[in-house]
Amino acid sequence: MQEFNNKKVLVIGGMGFIGSNLTRALVSKGANVTVMDLSFPGLGANKFNLQDLEGKYKLNISDIRDRLSLSELVKGFEIIYNFAGQPAHNKSLDDPHLDKDINLDGHLNILEACNKNNKTARILYAGSRMQLGKINYLPADENHPSNPRSPYGVSKQAAEAYSQYFFREQGLDTVVFRISNPYGPRAQMKKSEYCIVNWFLGQLMNDKEITVYGEGSQLRDYIFIDDLVNAYLLAGISPNAKGNVFNVGSGVGTEFKDMVDLLIEMVGKGKKIEVPWPENYHNIETGNYITDISKIKSLLNWEPKVSLRDGLKVTYEFYKEFGSHYF
Repeated sequence: MQEFNNKKVLVIGGMGFIGSNLTRALVSKGANVTVMDLSFPGLGANKFNLQDLEGKYKLNISDIRDRLSLSELVKGFEIIYNFAGQPAHNKSLDDPHLDKDINLDGHLNILEACNKNNKTARILYAGSRMQLGKINYLPADENHPSNPRSPYGVSKQAAEAYSQYFFREQGLDTVVFRISNPYGPRAQMKKSEYCIVNWFLGQLMNDKEITVYGEGSQLRDYIFIDDLVNAYLLAGISPNAKGNVFNVGSGVGTEFKDMVDLLIEMVGKGKKIEVPWPENYHNIETGNYITDISKIKSLLNWEPKVSLRDGLKVTYEFYKEFGSHYF
């Protein structure tokens, strides 16, 4: 990780959950970091995420949809991480155009800008397990068919395809992560539309009940933010990452209701209520999901180190101290 010392790194969406945690890690390793963020209303940007690092990174207030500003901004960076996004798959059903504008067109703008003005940068994109759609087998590897069931999944899959095109045909250095259910400190706690673990934790901490759709027996793969950040650090510098798509998760399947029970045990109060699936959720339910992480283990020598119980404990302790900035 000493390779990050003095490296010029651009973190797009760096005020959000994943972006801010990665920015903090990059700064600690001596990288020369620029954070680009528009703080788009209703998404996950939070100035408090980087408040204690003021003066240790540069901030650029720009819109990923602005091709002209991006064309100039990307110049000179060695690594570019793109976390700008509309992260709620249900919201994409109501406003697919906004979803496409940010998740697909925004990333295409970065790729085009680098193709013209920074051919040597490594460009990393944050995709999602929702790209796969209905799961045919477990654990799901990178060869699993992709048949998204929401505009969110479609835009993420198309952005991945553009990354692969620019790698194959234009010679850009691209990397894509398909991320499975991240959780941990610095995620927003005000909405249920994304980062479901953090949402449930916030509900319990505010003396509210947790609503579980169905019996809660569906398997999910939850990855703690520190493990995800370590994967992104390795992917930023490893020659083995170039041009690759990685499914990234813990590799462990946990029943949804068991995750909820762990949270209730951790907080020491609250209860869950089981209700039928709302129609709009049922339409895009993908079934059980566990990530096959053998590819990223093999190529990047990475593996998750934080158990769900330990990750939830760290997350709870963080919000006990700083929750007022996130609820």
